[in-house]
Amino acid sequence: MRNIQSKISDQELVSLLRNKDKKGINGLYQNHSRLLFGVILRIVKKQDIAENVMQEVFLKIWQNIESYNPSKGYFLAWAMNIARNAAIDMVRSKAYRKEQRTDEVVPSTAQQFSTEMKVGHIGVREVVATLDPKYKTLIDLLYFEGYTQVEVAEELDIPLGTVKSRVRKAFSELRSLLK
Repeated sequence: MRNIQSKISDQELVSLLRNKDKKGINGLYQNHSRLLFGVILRIVKKQDIAENVMQEVFLKIWQNIESYNPSKGYFLAWAMNIARNAAIDMVRSKAYRKEQRTDEVVPSTAQQFSTEMKVGHIGVREVVATLDPKYKTLIDLLYFEGYTQVEVAEELDIPLGTVKSRVRKAFSELRSLLK
C-alpha cells in the first residue's frame, strides 16, 4: 500500500487520470498543486480568485487528459500551460476587470502567499536563467509574468512569428537541459 506522503510518477498519474480514477486527482493535487497554484496566483494576484481558477484547472485536466501527448513534452509543462491559460482567461474576463476597478487597494494575504510559492523554488527559474538571454526574456514574460505571445511581440518590438519560433527553440533547449 502506498504511503499517503509518497508521490506517484507523472506517468502513473497520467494513467490514473486517463482511466478516470479519482486517485489521479489526488495524485495531481499532491504532486503539483503548489506549483500550479503559484502560477495562477502570480497572474490573478488574489487568493480567492486563484482558488476558483485552480478548481477549474483540475476539472480541465480531468476532462482533457486524452489530449496530453507525452512525446510533445512533460505532463507538468502541459498542466502548467492549462493553469496559465485559465488564469489569463480569468484576468481578461469582464467580471475580473470590473472587480479590479471597484476594489480598494489593500495589502492582501495573496501577496504574502505568492512570495512563499515562487516557481523558482523547484529550480525552474534557475534552468530558465541558463538560456540565451533572448529566450530567457521570452519565457519570463510568457510563463512567469502572464503575457500573451502578441503582448510579448509588442513589448519587445519584434514580429509575432519571431516570438513563436524563439519560444519553440527555447522549449527545445529547456527539454535538453531537463533530460
